[in-house]
Amino acid sequence: MAEVLVLTERELRGCVALDLEAVEIVERAFAALGDGNVVMPPVLSMAIEERHAEVDVKTAYVPGLDGFAIKVSPGFFDNPRRGLPSLNGMMIVLSAETGIVQAALLDNGYLTDVRTAAAGAVAARHLAPKTVRRAGVLGAGLQAELQIRALALVRQVPEVLVWARDPAKAAAWAARMADALGVPVTPCANAEQVVRGCDVVITTTPSRSPLVEADWLHPGLHVTAMGSDAPDKNELAPAVLARADRFVCDRRSQSVVLGELRSAIAAGAVPADWPVDELGEIVAGHKPGRRSADEITVCDLTGTGVQDTAIATHALRVARASGAGHAVQN
Repeated sequence: MAEVLVLTERELRGCVALDLEAVEIVERAFAALGDGNVVMPPVLSMAIEERHAEVDVKTAYVPGLDGFAIKVSPGFFDNPRRGLPSLNGMMIVLSAETGIVQAALLDNGYLTDVRTAAAGAVAARHLAPKTVRRAGVLGAGLQAELQIRALALVRQVPEVLVWARDPAKAAAWAARMADALGVPVTPCANAEQVVRGCDVVITTTPSRSPLVEADWLHPGLHVTAMGSDAPDKNELAPAVLARADRFVCDRRSQSVVLGELRSAIAAGAVPADWPVDELGEIVAGHKPGRRSADEITVCDLTGTGVQDTAIATHALRVARASGAGHAVQN
């Protein structure tokens, strides 16, 4: 009989943290993607309009890893009215050799949060300026916090600026993060102040309309946009991509459907066959990282199945070594 290890969110939080190890695990996964050895199908996305909901399914096979993950991410956005969270989900890990189910990771989106932030750190490691005077974030949610924490793993961050649509949330986020990071964190009146005043800017919102304009960009700026992961989302004005010296994405085939590249092409700011670099190509050494101190770089992260497989197999490995979880005979 096959044995399936079941791990709860609490147990997974004890196994996996947002640290340099997580960043390096995700970075190696991007390198495998850049080498062309990964099998990663398109994202399966299902909208359930009558329930104000969506469900995404992602997966990838990465040679060299013992298993691969299939992640199911539901978003039911009326749930707060019921006293329930909008987002949850789980990952199933299967053997890469036999296909037999090895584990059910009931993470409620925690592992996705970690791998998303880790991908931001990978982008910053290769594309952000070496010296960061100020880092900025648009949004004041959990991912805004995790992205700044992840950035601080790969760059010194002496000061942070933040903007959010709700000034009270931005102020509360700034106070909390100032205590956590031990650096000044200042809420700004508008997004323009953040972009013009920072060397690295991370956008972390579910915005349906652009938040960043092209004429705010300045020499040496790096922008990581991670909020657009669906055809109706858009954080960057289309002209931002054309104005930047370099546009990078985690996967072109996803960015052109779900990300910022889709919006730029639809607006006619860039052609449909516009050549772009993928983050994995840079990590694997096939393309250069930041090319000069004055280069303006933009990286669009839509989230990939390779990240899910990387973080899930890591979590399972740590859980087995520590004796965490509950084994079920199947």
